[in-house]
Amino acid sequence: MNCNAGIGVSLEQTSVCVVDSSDKIVRETKVASEPEALSVWLI
Repeated sequence: MNCNAGIGVSLEQTSVCVVDSSDKIVRETKVASEPEALSVWLI
């Protein structure tokens, strides 16, 4: 499955949206703008 991720970063929160090749949302969330929070969600 080919997927793309869009990431919007602010000081407190980061929004992440993953879509498949037909632009259907596969996963989306808001996490703390901390490297550990992002890596836990993306892995």
